[in-house]
Amino acid sequence: MAAAKRNLKLWIWKKYNQLLSDFRLPIVEFFKIINFMKLTIFTDGGARGNPGNAGIGIVIKSGGKTVKEYGKYIGETTNNQAEYKALLSALETACAMGADEIDLFMDSELIVKQLKGEYKVKNADLAPLYLKVHNLRVGFKRFTVTHVMREKNKEADKLVNQAIDQYLKNK
Repeated sequence: MAAAKRNLKLWIWKKYNQLLSDFRLPIVEFFKIINFMKLTIFTDGGARGNPGNAGIGIVIKSGGKTVKEYGKYIGETTNNQAEYKALLSALETACAMGADEIDLFMDSELIVKQLKGEYKVKNADLAPLYLKVHNLRVGFKRFTVTHVMREKNKEADKLVNQAIDQYLKNK
């Protein structure tokens, strides 16, 4: 994967030089074009009951615009497991999109504090999920995680509820 990223960056640099010479494109404008390497991600996971029917919601933005959003029913699980599974899904998607930098926002204070090393992961069911997240996040050049209030995470929360509702409707 590292070789592919290097090749992509080399290709982008060559294209920049071509654009610069052909159109006199300023470097600021060029980097606006390739802003897809930095992603802002909002994730949410939720369970109705604990454990209960659960879903995940992910909203991925680049340059302030939503580039991908999805929700998914994930079966019966706890709320905290759903939060981690949403995060895993988002990071896997970001990897597939070729992101170098991630700014992550979640409304789960527990998960954010665990990711920042402020809390230990004591729950045996969360430990393997935490390890998977850790292994994915070290692949990014920059990774930040920020706790946000639920009101700031409405889009991802809506996708969680839609996924669970759709499952229950078709059950």
